This record gives sequence, structure tokens and C-alpha cells, in this order.
Amino acid sequence: MNRRPALLAAVALTVVTALSLSACGSGEDSAKGNDKIAGADTGDGSSNSASPSAGASHTADRPGMALPKDMKSVFEGWKTGNATKDAALADAERALGSVDDAIARGDTRSKALAFYYQDGALISEVKWVKAWLDANITWTGTIRYFDPQVTLRDNKTAVVIYCADDSKAYNKDRKTGKVDRTPAGESPYVLYNTRLNKSDEGVWVTSGLYTERGHERCGA
Repeated sequence: MNRRPALLAAVALTVVTALSLSACGSGEDSAKGNDKIAGADTGDGSSNSASPSAGASHTADRPGMALPKDMKSVFEGWKTGNATKDAALADAERALGSVDDAIARGDTRSKALAFYYQDGALISEVKWVKAWLDANITWTGTIRYFDPQVTLRDNKTAVVIYCADDSKAYNKDRKTGKVDRTPAGESPYVLYNTRLNKSDEGVWVTSGLYTERGHERCGA
């Protein structure tokens, strides 16, 4: 899977091996990664909170999400000034939120997850959520997402690349609430390389997903 592999480092090795967590995801489109990174455009570097950008389409019937107060995501520079790119970024942000919502609620059949992901990306994220549930953990703390770059392939296809820093996020036992602050022993920085397709309802849905922990672009 592609989300926060370091957080799961302390759980059973079989989980890490089965899901290839060190690569964070199914690894699809990995052969295209260098091309996508080289062709991406850079945002303006402004900072904003975890609330989605105003440029996103609000016409679709979006499923609700409610994250625990101790599960926080911060999005830095998440605006480019271009309405189309900002709409894609806003839905990329919502997609991340849908995974955290599914983990928090323990729901692999989450409507939000299926709303913001499709194809191989959806399969990958469902497996990722299941890994957390099988390990009987959730997470607490803050994940920082930064340095987003958006490339519009056409009016309905975008490549969104960004970095994550999970150094301040920790495993939490679902039953006891105990937080494990044991150092992960690997880089907290993760590169996300995603493909988004715009639906007829105007939602930018993630259809392709690849991540790499410790990528030099993210400050590893």
C-alpha cells in the first residue's frame, strides 16, 4: 500500500511483506514515475489547513467524513492559483481523508473510499485499510503533506505528485488506545505519485497510485 508504511513497521512482518508496505501501494505506474516527476508544475508554496480548497467542484453528492480530533493532516502549499489544478488538489486531499476516515471507523467498505478512488488505486487502498484493521491499530498525531505539483494531461486527466512527512504520527492500539512512539527506523518522508481522472460529476478521482518512502525529492 502507499500510506504511512513506517507506522506499520512495528506490526507483524507478514503484514509488511504481504502488502509491500515499504513501497506504499500496488506500485502501479512505477515505470512512469520519472516522467511524471520531471513534467510536473510547482505550486506557489502557500500554507493552508486540512480543509479542501474552494476550487473543487461542489455539485457532486459527496459522502461525509468525520476524523477523530487526534488524527490530523496538514497541507502546505496546496494551492497553485489555477482553478483546475486546485480542484484536482482538493480532491486529492479528500481522497487522503477518505482513507483515514476508513481506518478510524474500521470500514473497508467505506463509501468515501470508493467515491475518491477507483480501479487499481481503490483495490490498493482497501488492502491498506484492511492491514490496519488486521493489526488492530489506527494512528494518532499529524501527517504533513507538502510540495504538491500538478500536471494536467488534458481536461480530464491530471498527475498529482507530493510529499508526506509522518514523523509526528504514531500507531495507536484500537482497543486500549495505547500509543506506540517507538522510532520507525526508516525515513519519515514519502513521495506520492498519483493519477486523477475527472468524473462526469466534476470529481477528480484517483485511479493510479504509487509511493516511495525515502525518496530524495522529499528531503530524505
